[in-house]
Amino acid sequence: MRTALVIGTGLIGTSAALALTQRGVTVHLNDRDPEQARTATALGAGTDEAPGGPVDLAIVAAPPALVADVLADAMERGAARGYIDVASVKGGPRRELEARGLDLSAYIGTHPMSGREKSGPLAATGDLFEGRPWVLTPTRDTDTEVLNLALELISHCRAVPVVMDADAHDRAVALVSHMPHLVSSMVAARLEHAEEAAVRLCGQGIRDVTRIAASDPRMWIDILSANPGPVADLLTDVAADLEETVRALRGLQSSDEGERRDGGTGIASVLRRGNAGQVRVPGKHGSAPRAYETVAVLIDDQPGQLARIFADAGMAGVNIEDVRIEHATGQQAGLVQLMVEPKAAAVLTAALKDRGWAIRQ
Repeated sequence: MRTALVIGTGLIGTSAALALTQRGVTVHLNDRDPEQARTATALGAGTDEAPGGPVDLAIVAAPPALVADVLADAMERGAARGYIDVASVKGGPRRELEARGLDLSAYIGTHPMSGREKSGPLAATGDLFEGRPWVLTPTRDTDTEVLNLALELISHCRAVPVVMDADAHDRAVALVSHMPHLVSSMVAARLEHAEEAAVRLCGQGIRDVTRIAASDPRMWIDILSANPGPVADLLTDVAADLEETVRALRGLQSSDEGERRDGGTGIASVLRRGNAGQVRVPGKHGSAPRAYETVAVLIDDQPGQLARIFADAGMAGVNIEDVRIEHATGQQAGLVQLMVEPKAAAVLTAALKDRGWAIRQ
């Protein structure tokens, strides 16, 4: 691939353009908002000048509701040898294109499973997709050359290609992305009018649950409007679980011993099912999840503290598998939780103590 056209210079489009430009591909940028395209150009994502002829690959990064229109326009004017989109739903746009009678041999629907809470070109990074799954939904009609162009794009972005059926993809993202986002938003909504004294008690758990609720509502309305059925089906199941959980909690309030026993059984059931589902979430680099031990280190909120901890861990020969930071309420201090292989926990604890760090047991 020597040339590409990115149509839509938001977070995903600009990030893909940055990755391609960094690898020597000439990228042309286009957006219905010219100012946004100019911003992406200023970031080094490519040029906002129109290409002189067909490019190798056109990448449509428009909202799901607009994908079919934008793709049809690009295909009808012969903008590229191959066409892909990066929308978070795949079945609907393809069916819309088929209904228009377009030759779809030069098109393949894709979806990079990566993003941020922030949107727009200023949030873009060239490494946004690194190590992340990038779904491809080819059909028997997909031209091999177009599939290879899409795979080349994924390689340049250092993502991991995953081939799926379009409708299976839409059901999957409803389960692992769209439904959880709405649940996160509903939990976060409980905080909107909560007493300040209660909100000040927020810890890492509520931050984890509500993090994705910070995303742009306009973007999510577009996404959910394109995949409402599977999401509604899942929320129906969640609603049934909520009803059972509420019933169990009411049982725990009862003065009747049998109802309390049944309530405890019901709560235990939902918690165990949660355990069973959570262990299926892929671990580091998409591999099977692994159990790590946590070394908790108390730090001051000062510049360079994290760098020092990582450097000291490196000197001890310990690899940090994951890290979490919990900030102390009302204090310039925090707790850094370093996840390491179980056999390395004692080594790291001793090394950090020797270097003066305060370890929470």
